[in-house]
Amino acid sequence: MTFDAQKALIAYSGVLTAVVVGVLITGATRWVGAGRFTELDVERINVREPDGTLRMVVSNEARFPGIPVRGQEYPHPNRSTAGMLFMNEEGTETGGLVWGGREVDGVRHSTGSLTFDRYEQDQVVQMFEEERGPARSSGLRVVERPDGVMQFDQLERIGALPREQQAAAYAAANFGGHQRAFLGREFDGASSLVLRDGEGRPRLRMVVAQDGAAKIDFLDETGQVSRTLTPED
Repeated sequence: MTFDAQKALIAYSGVLTAVVVGVLITGATRWVGAGRFTELDVERINVREPDGTLRMVVSNEARFPGIPVRGQEYPHPNRSTAGMLFMNEEGTETGGLVWGGREVDGVRHSTGSLTFDRYEQDQVVQMFEEERGPARSSGLRVVERPDGVMQFDQLERIGALPREQQAAAYAAANFGGHQRAFLGREFDGASSLVLRDGEGRPRLRMVVAQDGAAKIDFLDETGQVSRTLTPED
């Protein structure tokens, strides 16, 4: 019998390919267990319940999801970041942790944000930091959101409207809200506590400036200071 090396190589390649495909198929469908890795490079990790419900995403910027709502994903109008996204038991976004930073034309930019959302609404608690060159702010925000759920399916339609019509359309679709409290460092370098009413109007403001000057302002519904307390009072 004459040995045909070319036919043998073809046969070997076919068998090897079949084995690899078989391992991949059985591994993907039957293997369930724990593994330990010293290093793993990924672009995105999806954490799911046994029924497939998405509960958390860890992703780079390129593969970061839009807005998951009950298992359906809607485009986000302006989110471009890497980080983590949290979903509730129904597969709806309920908060996240995002971050970023770069130098642009010699100006340093940095952002970081940990948020928690109201049910099918936007964030109501946010811990954040923001830097734009010499302007820096960081702290904790509490935000009031509408009672109704956001109509996510209206986002693209609203985004296509003329700019002067968008604010009213967003409000009609239950987007928006008012800040109720802030505690942190202001852009001017002062540390402050600002408490607002249900309409988002500041009513009490405690401030310590960079030079140590301290005061407490009481404000009326028009935003005017009605009384100020200082250490000398």
